[in-house]
Amino acid sequence: MCTALTYKTSDTYFGRNLDLEYTYNESVTISPRNFEFNFRYKNNMIRHFSIIGMAYIVNNYPLYYDAINEKGLGIAGLNFPENAYYTENSNDLDNIAPFEFIPWILSQCEDVNEARKSISKLTLINENFSEQLPLSPLHWMIADRESSIVVEQTKNGLNINENPVDIMTNNPPFDYQLFSLNNYINISTGRPVNKFSENYKLDEYSRGMAGIGLPGDLSSNSRFIKATFTKLNSISNSNEEESVSQFFHILSSVEQQRGCVQVDEGKYEITAYSSCCNLNRGIYYYTTYENR
Repeated sequence: MCTALTYKTSDTYFGRNLDLEYTYNESVTISPRNFEFNFRYKNNMIRHFSIIGMAYIVNNYPLYYDAINEKGLGIAGLNFPENAYYTENSNDLDNIAPFEFIPWILSQCEDVNEARKSISKLTLINENFSEQLPLSPLHWMIADRESSIVVEQTKNGLNINENPVDIMTNNPPFDYQLFSLNNYINISTGRPVNKFSENYKLDEYSRGMAGIGLPGDLSSNSRFIKATFTKLNSISNSNEEESVSQFFHILSSVEQQRGCVQVDEGKYEITAYSSCCNLNRGIYYYTTYENR
């Protein structure tokens, strides 16, 4: 499972945690403007915007987990099990395999509005990269310097959701997660007010008690709520060092430590890497579980 977000100071930062119990030895990867992208059912793209991100490279093809292009548009793909639905080929739409989605959008779109137009003309098709690499069930967060959207294709169709909080995790679908924030309307960063009863005095015995009830577990919806609360209340200076530092601190509020989420006997999900991209300057920062 994973978490993606954007954060603004004087520049805009976009990135994610990748939470998995294994690694494909992914690495920071640059696709220059003249790198030829091959698409299964579209013409090859010989010239395009340059792209930098984290990818697993197979047969010289970058399978991007997250990336930004030179125009300041970013995309992160997150796991969406039991909900992602890929279609058969369509004669009326652009047929794009899910592993092609990030390069298809970042190659030709300058911002979220252009991405939205391109997405409205496509369908995500059920086509594996290879027999050895079947499709992953994914949904995507797309962000520029002004806004972000969440793209989900389910059995109900392809949905483009506005993302007013600039946070995305995994399940349930994004609109359900956004609605769940209503359950935490009383949470605050300030000092608690005794609303329990006028007839019994309660003591504020610790700082942070106004946040009691904020989720602390590592499930996807709890991470969505915790990351949203942390990001929306986050304060930092606007210089690059403090902005990047604060971005990683927000991600670390929902990172996964080895041993806390067991997925199989002897296998534990961890935050394999965290990324932070400056969308204004095209800088890609990252940390790994073993190296900060």
